[in-house]
Amino acid sequence: MPELPEVETVKRGLAPVMEGARISHVELRRKNLRFPFPENFDETLKGQKITSLGRRAKYLLVDLENDVTVIMHLGMSGSFRIEVDDNSQIPGVFHHDRSKISAHDHVIIHLDHPKGRARIIYNDPRRFGFMDLTARSQLEEHSFFKNLGVEPVGNALSSQLLAQLFTNKAAPIKAALLDQRLIAGLGNIYVCEALHQAGISPIRKAGSLVGKAGQPLKQLMPLADIIRDVIRKAIEAGGSSLRDHRQADGNLGYFQHQFKVYDREDEACSKPGCGGTISRIVQSGRSSFYCPKCQK
Repeated sequence: MPELPEVETVKRGLAPVMEGARISHVELRRKNLRFPFPENFDETLKGQKITSLGRRAKYLLVDLENDVTVIMHLGMSGSFRIEVDDNSQIPGVFHHDRSKISAHDHVIIHLDHPKGRARIIYNDPRRFGFMDLTARSQLEEHSFFKNLGVEPVGNALSSQLLAQLFTNKAAPIKAALLDQRLIAGLGNIYVCEALHQAGISPIRKAGSLVGKAGQPLKQLMPLADIIRDVIRKAIEAGGSSLRDHRQADGNLGYFQHQFKVYDREDEACSKPGCGGTISRIVQSGRSSFYCPKCQK
């Protein structure tokens, strides 16, 4: 499933085409994806101007001028591609061969942009993605969002907040970081990478990194900054192209070439002077990759 950096790169790829454009009409080629489309979904979007694109955790948010927000989730294999008319002058649009099996094109959003006409095509072979509608003013109360934790890319994530979230938690820190009620948007790949950089074992109890007075212990202190840095580098690299993910322009993401532990079982640890070997364990049905020698 695409993680936060992948969703962010998709958002950034779509924004130059969608923001400021008006939706002329929407083609729904089936009645449902993972869930049925909301009633009058296409009619609600028709004629509306797109004021902005956003992201919350792993959700794409399309704000319309009528105070409606379109919620989009890519699921396991969902992707968008951009097609423009030949005379379009819209910047940042790329023609490519990604996801052009028309049988999997389920939603087509036709846009009138000040610099030309374009089509945003949602393709999803497995149909695990979905789309929904809500009033912008009620977004935080929506069932998808009301229990989400702090975003991991902003200044709200700090060592003190991590200590607060982890106090008295017996769960492994890997599980705590993946708990969307605590931190929204972190996924398996980037948690593995961040924990390796921080030198923290994924099986260590989250509460063991917090002092008796509730303060973050020395090993926890840099983790918030490390998480932000890992995500920033992943976004700059266009995400990680594992299985289905590509960017909105059809290009591959390349952060997988920077992996230090993820999917590197039995390879040598890359930390200078470590000499350890990357191991793989399964936690709550997910693979955890780490170095038992330098991650404690």
